[in-house]
Amino acid sequence: MTKKIRVGMIGGGPGAFIGAIHRRAMWLDNRFEIVAGAFSRDAEKSRQMAAELGVDADRAHTSADKLMEAEKLLPVEDRIQCISVVTPNAYHYEACALAVENGFHIVCDKPPTRTLEETIALKELLAGSPSLYALTFTYLGYPMVHEARSRVLNGDIGKIRKVFVQYPQGWLSTPLEKEEVKQASWRTDPALSGPAGCLGDIGTHAFSLAEFISGKKVNSVCADIRSFVDGRLVDDDVSVLMGMSDDVSGVLLASQIMAGEENALTIKVYGETGGFQWSHSDPNTLIHMDLNGPTQILRAGQDNGYLSAQTQQLLRTPSGHPEGFIEAFSNIYGQMADAIVGNGELGEGVGIEAGERVMRFVDAVLTNAISSEKWTEM
Repeated sequence: MTKKIRVGMIGGGPGAFIGAIHRRAMWLDNRFEIVAGAFSRDAEKSRQMAAELGVDADRAHTSADKLMEAEKLLPVEDRIQCISVVTPNAYHYEACALAVENGFHIVCDKPPTRTLEETIALKELLAGSPSLYALTFTYLGYPMVHEARSRVLNGDIGKIRKVFVQYPQGWLSTPLEKEEVKQASWRTDPALSGPAGCLGDIGTHAFSLAEFISGKKVNSVCADIRSFVDGRLVDDDVSVLMGMSDDVSGVLLASQIMAGEENALTIKVYGETGGFQWSHSDPNTLIHMDLNGPTQILRAGQDNGYLSAQTQQLLRTPSGHPEGFIEAFSNIYGQMADAIVGNGELGEGVGIEAGERVMRFVDAVLTNAISSEKWTEM
């Protein structure tokens, strides 16, 4: 049996939402093993998390630099090979830069950093390094998202005209950050999240999905961003018109104050002869709308031979057996595992180039929102 890839996790201490998701994703295919970590800046919490994970107490640290200093002293066959960064945005750049300097591979939760400038600096570091880098743009791990991309690029709906993507949530409809809710507190603090709130948290997911499925690049934006909750320091509602390559028109809506909504990410791509629709609420289904024929319901499943080879590689179960969030995350970790052992490459849309595009989008939207100009170039 191939040895598991040794991982050091940065962040993801007791009670951390995204850290637990990353751990389940890397364990699903049994290809990674967490052997060290800087799980919390609090030493006791870091040791507590290490104990829960079966990690030796002497490999539990309180910062990325202490973790990597200690790991570099170990024999090559024992030290970590990859870091998993699941901290608030403010710490992404430091952890990733240290990993590059020490020759470790990186899986980082999105967005890549707090700011465009930090992302560009990280991209430059990676350019001269053997370190592999992947962002967990989770929704790019869903098989039927790849099926949509494959069919769009194959011309199944003709020349693309319109892209519409919406990502409504309602969980920040009240000032949870004032109630010391951890997940709300750091996401609404510019010092930790960066200057973008909802835009950086879920708008980046919507943007990556729009470019991935359509195959078109956003060139310019016209934006309206708002903070509806009194006293909130970052945006909680975003509306963006997007000018895309080949004269494609795009619309992106992201909101965390749409009361009653859960996680209703949906994308529709329209061409001259039809359209495709995919929704996170029903991820096993891809709807093909035809201008002159019946609507088709395409379903995920290993036994569905009409699906593309790319989609088949990501499927785990037969028809009728739902695959979801953890599996999508795990598909991205699987790509990283293949790349580390030399059996494959990282997929489209999850590398540092995609991270830079996302941060250019964030920067352009923030710039446009305070500008008197109608459009801002990316």
